[in-house]
Amino acid sequence: MPRPRFYPHPSGGSKAGGAAEEPADEEGAKAAPAFGVHAVRVPRVICALGDLLLDVVVRLESPIAEDTDTYGRTRVGAGGQAANVAAWVAALGGRARLVGKRARDPIGRLVVEELERRDVDVVGPEVEYGTGTVVSIATADGRRTMLSDRGVAPAFRLDELDPSWLADCERLHLPAYSLLTSPIRESALAAARLAPAVSVDLSSTAAIRAAGLAELQAVIGELGPDIVFANEDEATLVGDLDVETLVVKRGARGCSVRRAGAETDHAAEAAEVVDSTGAGDAFAAGFLLGGPELALAAAARCVAQMGAMP
Repeated sequence: MPRPRFYPHPSGGSKAGGAAEEPADEEGAKAAPAFGVHAVRVPRVICALGDLLLDVVVRLESPIAEDTDTYGRTRVGAGGQAANVAAWVAALGGRARLVGKRARDPIGRLVVEELERRDVDVVGPEVEYGTGTVVSIATADGRRTMLSDRGVAPAFRLDELDPSWLADCERLHLPAYSLLTSPIRESALAAARLAPAVSVDLSSTAAIRAAGLAELQAVIGELGPDIVFANEDEATLVGDLDVETLVVKRGARGCSVRRAGAETDHAAEAAEVVDSTGAGDAFAAGFLLGGPELALAAAARCVAQMGAMP
């Protein structure tokens, strides 16, 4: 059976890429608080399946000086692409759930508690230790480099997936990180079969190259997502994808939305760039809730602060 193809529109209805879907009833949807001038209606729950990590953001004041001190600012907290998207969904007025394997070690408890304080429902299998860490090094011009240890997250096995975690999920959002290694890939594919709509973020050129382009194309073909997000490098690397909606994030130049053979460009909102970490995740959350206007507003808010969380 084909998936319903829709995304919420800022006006409160739904905008269809294929057949239109009836708006959710009052019990199943709520009016989100206004974010700037953008008021949206949201699905019951947007689920993101993937990593919950300790995020260490370092913003350097100068280039790294070898064998001596280099000064900068740091921020430490919850992170991981799926966790970031879930947190931004909640911050923008949606209901969010993170599905992921995590550890009960002290850092694991810290990051789960942070997400729960942000009104994100956190579910998934637990082990005693092994929380991963991602270090984001941001330079003064806003560029960044990621050093990643995913910990236990990629070890999410199919037999650990509880279908009840997806029971009320209106959309499942999947970073490519969750699709390019086993066993988490099999869990993600099974979860996608339980969700009425699926979106994918291509995540990382390095991850795509490591897994192989053919592998990514095969898994996207199996998933049949209605929306795929990519930055310009990822879009160039992957080439043409047979998807209903391709959203290309262009940083300070906004974004382009390719749908039904037509491409529409949208300008970015003005922002003073402090740190670009997580801007693409904020953008994806905004797009899934309210389309390109809310996406660009969320991205502008993200780059003006330290760290990926709202």
